[in-house]
Amino acid sequence: MDIFGKIKEKLSNEFIDIIEWLDYTDDTIAHRFERYQNEIKNGAKLIVREGQTAVFVNEGQLADVFTPGTYELTTQNLPILSTLKGWKYGFNSPFKAEVYFVNTHLFTDEKWGTKNPITLSDDRFGLVEIRAFGTYAFRISDAGKFIIDIVGTDNNFTNFEINEHLKSLIATRFTDTVGEANLPIELYAANTTELSETCKEVMAPEFQSVGISLEKFYIENVSMPEELKKEIFEYSRIDKLDLDKLTKFKAAKAIEAAAQNEGGTAGAGMGMGMGFVLAQQMGGLMNPQMGGQPVAQQPATTGAVPPPMPVQVQYFYAANGAQQGPVTFDQLKTLFANRTINRESLVWKQGMSNWAQLQEVEELKSFLGGNTPPPLPPTA
Repeated sequence: MDIFGKIKEKLSNEFIDIIEWLDYTDDTIAHRFERYQNEIKNGAKLIVREGQTAVFVNEGQLADVFTPGTYELTTQNLPILSTLKGWKYGFNSPFKAEVYFVNTHLFTDEKWGTKNPITLSDDRFGLVEIRAFGTYAFRISDAGKFIIDIVGTDNNFTNFEINEHLKSLIATRFTDTVGEANLPIELYAANTTELSETCKEVMAPEFQSVGISLEKFYIENVSMPEELKKEIFEYSRIDKLDLDKLTKFKAAKAIEAAAQNEGGTAGAGMGMGMGFVLAQQMGGLMNPQMGGQPVAQQPATTGAVPPPMPVQVQYFYAANGAQQGPVTFDQLKTLFANRTINRESLVWKQGMSNWAQLQEVEELKSFLGGNTPPPLPPTA
């Protein structure tokens, strides 16, 4: 550019007396208003639109901040800049200052996520790894602090430039928060709302320290490895199910599978049923309150060793041409009472060599009634 071009540029910029910024983007946070050598005329008009804040910076020092409105730049409405410049009795045009426009509208739908898995310690599953992602929304609440601490001398500061810093901050604080929460691992995904609110409270002061207000914070999903997820589902089912009913159900399914197997593996199915019987019996040893017929206890001895725990007797029975069970004594009595079985139904328990009719099993004869004892034998 020749000397006449430079003079023309200086004059054309110096006599522009309106300072404003029209934002045609959706990602610019701060924009520096460009003037020839940062010169501003005395009495120039400043226009700050809704969703904007204008910040004057003098030689790296924060000066005056203007909220939405129209201003005539004089000594009266530039008190800080007047002090910095030493204008006691007004000022001569032009004066030098940097003017930054800051976008203060809400920036929404910003994405965040954990780049690496977070390792947590769970009381039941040990060390586990989770990942999380979601969205957040923020706005600039203190334009002056934001310009000085974050923007610096950048003439066009965009959303992308601050997002990387905010994402790192969020990931760090999220890790700290979930680590201190010490929730059972399956509850993280079920309590995302409460966890989101807690994380927002923890992160808000750090956002505010650089002039940013964290308006919204959402955890959309907390994920874990598929193997751990399956293990948690199984644990949850077992914890909620009635183990006695579960045992019966699995025994019935095993018997059904054995009956449908053309390879003649019914004996294997019976063996599986016997396995369930043994499992029930061991459960009875650990929990005698489940019911059933206790065995006779030995008289108490003077020693410190307690008598053996009663063993719960389990019965199998035939109904509709198929083997059913195992069931306890009380359950078998209920089946007899509601006529699912009768006196001629076949039953079997451990220790019997063959199936026998219910009326032939000594302890089951009480189902038939007739509590009157037989006549006494004749005397000699």
